[in-house]
Amino acid sequence: MRVLLVEDDLMIGEAIQDALKDASYAVDWVRNGQTALSTFACQKYDIMLLDLGLPGKDGLEVLTAIRARNNPIPVLIITARDQLDDRLRGLDGGADDYVLKPFQMAELLARMRAVSRRKDGNPVPVLGNGIVALDPATKVARLVSGASVQLSNREFSLLHALLVRPGAILSRGELEDRIYGWGEEVESNAVEFLIHSLRRKLGSDIIKNVRGMGWMVSKGA
Repeated sequence: MRVLLVEDDLMIGEAIQDALKDASYAVDWVRNGQTALSTFACQKYDIMLLDLGLPGKDGLEVLTAIRARNNPIPVLIITARDQLDDRLRGLDGGADDYVLKPFQMAELLARMRAVSRRKDGNPVPVLGNGIVALDPATKVARLVSGASVQLSNREFSLLHALLVRPGAILSRGELEDRIYGWGEEVESNAVEFLIHSLRRKLGSDIIKNVRGMGWMVSKGA
């Protein structure tokens, strides 16, 4: 899952970026509102973490511009502005949630999972296709046989991308987009390596190759 982090405070931004990477997210971090809009226009994201007190365009202006494009991306405001009026403006302006600084990363990650579920129309915390189930909170995959497997961060990211859209074929580029953020080196066979590893752990039929197009998981029963 790819995240756009919009935060101008270096210490806070670095801490959030590191925590998100540890939690299996691909993260792109920008530090002002105009760059956020420019970046958003040329890269697809699954979720945005948006500070309000930004140089140039502030966070509410960024939010207004995104919603004016009818883009449904989940947006979590992360800010020290704790006045009720600020919270109401953010939520009424199209934010999906509002997290006050300072916050615990565990809470932020839980809120990110919650808004992602709502976006995907899936109220339950576990993704699945009737063959394999994936718990985003623990990165544990469970087979219908009852066997459970702990996945690495990137194994989790790849399987998560496929299980969000069972039956859909995702290309190499689409999968890399969900696994790697800016500045992270992508080896030429990285996707194949991860798929081989997942098949070894979960079974050879879990992920199907569609020749010349990409990979998919079946819709299941």
